[in-house]
Amino acid sequence: MSTTDDLSRLAELHRSGALSDDEYAQAKSRVLNERVLRDQPALVGALNGLRRSRSDRWVGGVCGGLSEATGLATWLWRLAFVLFTFFGGAGLLVYVLLWIFVPAEPMVQSTPRQLGA
Repeated sequence: MSTTDDLSRLAELHRSGALSDDEYAQAKSRVLNERVLRDQPALVGALNGLRRSRSDRWVGGVCGGLSEATGLATWLWRLAFVLFTFFGGAGLLVYVLLWIFVPAEPMVQSTPRQLGA
């Protein structure tokens, strides 16, 4: 399906009342963001999608976010940062910079759905 088909299908669902205004806006932004990420090179898309983890964190969530982005285990990232810190000091500097400049992943807010609506 193309982006245009997806958007027109979402608009039809919104008009029919199957999607609320908030659900429609979220779904539309998701479709448009996926389109932007598909058109970018893989490395640029991975860097733009990098987020600090809120669930897999000890300090700032940097290693958890890198783990999700790369598929490597979190403990490997933690070990790499510790080793780079002890052998040259760059690990701590890079970790702090990533903690400052990489945004945290968005908080998931669950909205209760009304039954029978």
